[in-house]
Amino acid sequence: MIAMTDQQTTTRQQRKPRWRIVGPGIVVAATGVGAGDLAATLVAGGNYGYALLWAAVVGCLVKIALAEATGRWHLATGSTIFQGWWSIGRWTAVYFGIYVVIWGFVYGAAAMSSTALPLRAMFPQLSFNTWAVLSGVVGLVLVMLNRYEVFERIVAALVGLMFITVITSAVLATPNVPDMLAGLAPTVPDGGLLYTLGLIGGVGGTITMAAYGYWVHAKGWRDASWIKVMRLDNSIAYVLTGLFVIAMMVVGAELIYASNIALEGEESLLEVGNVLGDRYGDTMRYTFLVGFWATSFTSLIGVWNGVSLLFADFAESVTANLRGRRLPEPTERASTRSPWFRGYMLWLTFPPMLLLLLGEPIAVIIAYGALGALFMPFLALTLLWLMNSSRVAREHRNGWLSNVVLAVSGLLFFMLCINELRGLF
Repeated sequence: MIAMTDQQTTTRQQRKPRWRIVGPGIVVAATGVGAGDLAATLVAGGNYGYALLWAAVVGCLVKIALAEATGRWHLATGSTIFQGWWSIGRWTAVYFGIYVVIWGFVYGAAAMSSTALPLRAMFPQLSFNTWAVLSGVVGLVLVMLNRYEVFERIVAALVGLMFITVITSAVLATPNVPDMLAGLAPTVPDGGLLYTLGLIGGVGGTITMAAYGYWVHAKGWRDASWIKVMRLDNSIAYVLTGLFVIAMMVVGAELIYASNIALEGEESLLEVGNVLGDRYGDTMRYTFLVGFWATSFTSLIGVWNGVSLLFADFAESVTANLRGRRLPEPTERASTRSPWFRGYMLWLTFPPMLLLLLGEPIAVIIAYGALGALFMPFLALTLLWLMNSSRVAREHRNGWLSNVVLAVSGLLFFMLCINELRGLF
């Protein structure tokens, strides 16, 4: 049997219908939308009805621009995003290195806590910490033992589960279509500024957006000829995210706002399950909790894979520089066989279990949110710099619209960062 060359493989892939070869966008969008995003959208709907629906939609458009710029950098330059940061200055490596170590420690506990909440509600025979530890270990094994193709299929299956359960909940809630349409008009209700900024900047946006290029590379998209496919992939993913977010706002507006129930934090998702159970029976309660679990677990395994790839690229580049060697080529970097990749996954899994002993899962999740806010301004503003530089061929540089979106989102993320840090301290 004659093995195909890379060029033949690329040509064969490009002949497929485009919708059949999309995938990395689904991974990055699903990883970015975690239980915290569901809770934020739900609380916004519960507090303000459909008034902030427009903000959730704008937030998805912002994430399309960010992920598209990340993917375009990888394809147009043949370089990884970390190589781009490195070219700006070594301070980026210092910032990222300190950040990713601290963030990983806190995120590991937050992800395991989010995944354990619905499992504990469905199966109270095991303790919360037991479910959290099992979630982390199972996620570690799934990511460590499977190739990207299998990992992508697992995420796609979980996304399908998320979509079905949340859309079903929204349909049962019987959305008020005229009110929904009115909610697309930009308005900020009294006391709703922070919710508005949070919905625009928070939903679907985490450090995993920087991992999009690595998943694009793993998919086999290696040069600028794949930019159109990447854009389609990214757009489809965030359109689905938009529908997902809208569905959660419907649930918040119709079940919570109408019932005048006060909600706060990720535990509000458990309360929604109870409301659904009271109205439509235990089957619907468990269905919603399964969707809650799928949302949390998708984020967990997405970070275990994507941020570990990003860390491996960082570690291999810094190590090569310290030893006076050439930087690895992009095709040589961020392999799932790298000891740095596996080491960071272990860092995400086992040391954070110490935080679980504090018995304050919500506090851990809040701390993760504050740390997460430190990365998005960095990503938006460095992409703005890189995608207008001579490192990118002129025809693939930013247009005026991309520049406006990245600049505005960078300012927005900076404002959210200040607010999160002020709330934390």
